[in-house]
Amino acid sequence: MDLVLLSGAHSHTAGYLKEIEESPDLRLVAAWDDMASRGRAVAERMGCEFVADVDAVLSRSGVDAAIVCADNAGHRPLVEACCSAGVDVFCEKPMALSLADAAAMLSAIDASGVRAVFGYFQPFAGAALAAREYLASGKLGEVTQIRYRNAHHAAYGHWFDSEDRQWFTDPSRAGGGAFLDMGTHAIHFVRSVFGPVAAVSAAVIENKSGVYPDVDDYGVAVLEFESGVTGIVEASWVFTGGPRGLEAVGSGGRLELDGAVQVASFDGKPGEMKPVPDVAPEPTRLRRLLALKDGSLSPEKALGDLICCRDAVAIMTACYEAARSGTRQIIDPGCGCACC
Repeated sequence: MDLVLLSGAHSHTAGYLKEIEESPDLRLVAAWDDMASRGRAVAERMGCEFVADVDAVLSRSGVDAAIVCADNAGHRPLVEACCSAGVDVFCEKPMALSLADAAAMLSAIDASGVRAVFGYFQPFAGAALAAREYLASGKLGEVTQIRYRNAHHAAYGHWFDSEDRQWFTDPSRAGGGAFLDMGTHAIHFVRSVFGPVAAVSAAVIENKSGVYPDVDDYGVAVLEFESGVTGIVEASWVFTGGPRGLEAVGSGGRLELDGAVQVASFDGKPGEMKPVPDVAPEPTRLRRLLALKDGSLSPEKALGDLICCRDAVAIMTACYEAARSGTRQIIDPGCGCACC
């Protein structure tokens, strides 16, 4: 399968290049980047051509899909360019920086008929799917409260000091800091697992370290789900104690997901945590697009993914507005796009 890369700005680019190098069924045939030196470095590594014009890359004969690893502000124009060219696309998260942009992208995807997948992966791991199955079984009873954290120490580690990655700390290109970068995974996960969110009750999104002072490096928000569940999502670039975890509490017990699933039944006193076996994982990221192309991922499931990606944008923008204004934000993701 012949692929083209549209920007290597995102820090996950190296992982996709490695996957291509190690996969006999994948080949990178061209790269474009708004930073020519970065694009040429990719082309040299992968033994492919660097092309300075996006339309020229997408109009190459035989291109099967494009990989978009641009800065966050570049997602909409590049996805729309793929749609105009009729090229299937995998795009890094988040889908977009505004609900209007997300709606425009979904409309372009629907009108063009291209297959599109975005760079979320946490709901599709074997342990996450085991947690989802356990929750769906009803064994936890009525779920009333959840907490999800997605965090690392990027600020303390100065991950974004290089010229290639400085855009992460530029509000005009990133749209936000840690809460957008890491929090979008947390929000997408809880939206995928626990359903639509009705409102953001409160949020605190701020800079604690001063390392990248133009953007936030920590945030926490309280979500009100349509189901009645109350959720707390937390994201950080200043967290030194581990990456992520879910806690869900119901009338019949408690579930924890932190690399593996554990549950405790409630019978009037604290219960012992017991492991739940993982289930088979679903393909994620680039492999999810390939699964959609070969039919092993259904279009209906892919559409559900896109709706969750769109909703994550609506929830995220509400979180930032709640933090800015100090007021509760009602969420209405209905945007007039083909998905609504």
